[in-house]
Parts: sequence; C-alpha cells; structure tokens
Amino acid sequence: MVELSLTDKPFESDLAAISSGLTDFNAADVGPSGRRPLAVFIHDATGNAIGGMSGYTGWGWLFTQWLFVPESLRGQGIAGKMLDMAEAEAIARGCHGAWIDTFNPQALRAYQRQGYQVFGELPDFPVGRSRSFLQKQLVDPAP
Repeated sequence: MVELSLTDKPFESDLAAISSGLTDFNAADVGPSGRRPLAVFIHDATGNAIGGMSGYTGWGWLFTQWLFVPESLRGQGIAGKMLDMAEAEAIARGCHGAWIDTFNPQALRAYQRQGYQVFGELPDFPVGRSRSFLQKQLVDPAP
C-alpha cells in the first residue's frame, strides 16, 4: 500500500527521490541527457554578480532557465551578448537547438531579435499576459 501526501515545504531528500527516479527512467528510455549547467554573469566594477543567465545543456539542447539584466543596463544589447556566449558554448558541447520561455513582452522581442521563434503559448500565464515558448536552431541538422 502507498500513501500520498501534499506539502508546500518538501524535504530536499524527497525531491532528490523524484529527480533521481525520473533521471534514471529517462536515461533508460532515451539515453543519458549529458546535462551540464551553463551560466553567464554580469559583474559590477567590484566583481559582484548583478545579473546574468543560467540554464543547462542536455540532449542536444540549450535551455535558458533564468535571464536577468539590471534596469540600468537594459537596452544595451547585453541579453543578446549573453545568449551569444551561451549559444556558442552550447554548440561547442554538441547542441543543435536552444529554447527559452518568457511572459515579458520586452524579453519576447529581444529573444525574437536574437533569432528565436515562438513555438507555443500559454494564455493568461500570468493573467493578462501570455507565456511564450521560443526555440532557435543553433546548427544545421546533419544530412
């Protein structure tokens, strides 16, 4: 017999059970992901991180999970430069594609300028906005 429980304060060990179980299942199903973290940081004059992007590569894809540019630095192409750096590293790691999501209209336009194309949307996530999912081909598929 099993028991289900609901919590808003999960233990790290319990989350690890889900993560390792799913990782093992996926590796057996489609092969290991080769997942590796990837980050690009923006540092201030004193060397402190004040923004950047964080994500990972796996199964031939770059996923940008977080991207933040401080207000005072926006409009200077920094997001594009960070994505360029991350994409170059992803290609070096053997990735063929990249994806990202956002519900911010300015970020959506920035990603589209970077060559990302919308492949899906969730309306009203959050209410009044749409969450857009974007992808970009990094290298031509092998013939």
